[in-house]
Amino acid sequence: MSRIGFLPIDIPAGVTIEVDKDNLVTVKGPKGELKQQVDKNITLKVEENQVFVSRSTEEKDHKSKHGLYRSLVSNMVVGVSEGYTIQQELVGVGYRAEVKEKDRLELSLGFSHDIILRVPAEVTIETKTERRSNPVITLTSADKQLIGQVAAKIRSFRPPEPYKGKGIKFVGEQLRRKAGKTASI
Repeated sequence: MSRIGFLPIDIPAGVTIEVDKDNLVTVKGPKGELKQQVDKNITLKVEENQVFVSRSTEEKDHKSKHGLYRSLVSNMVVGVSEGYTIQQELVGVGYRAEVKEKDRLELSLGFSHDIILRVPAEVTIETKTERRSNPVITLTSADKQLIGQVAAKIRSFRPPEPYKGKGIKFVGEQLRRKAGKTASI
């Protein structure tokens, strides 16, 4: 059984947390502002530099939401203070990525057409292409859920295949490779 819900959340300097009467949590910091609606059976108490999360009963549903909302608020605190970064690598001959304007990512992934993806304003996107290396896409945001969703969408256009490893993968990701066909005599 997880005990993650009982751990207090430390509030770093420069971050403020407000909980209103409808259990709407607002976290403000140097990287932005995030809001999260919390279940009515979960209570949050802000004391000095810590946030304590507690539940009303010992029901299974309340126990699971206890840990969930503690993790969500903790991720919000880390997001507004430090931010989150995800890097993806395009592995394949002729694969390219380019940022058009501020919120559009143009991908050339071996299809007959280029893929244009609109990125939410909360996510900052950069591309880096160097000679003799694979293009790298860097996503930065304060919202962990949103940045993960955008990264998953980009990866879904061309997931890495198990034989040659071509596709879009996360930097540092270990892929399970399969052996190809062998010639029989």
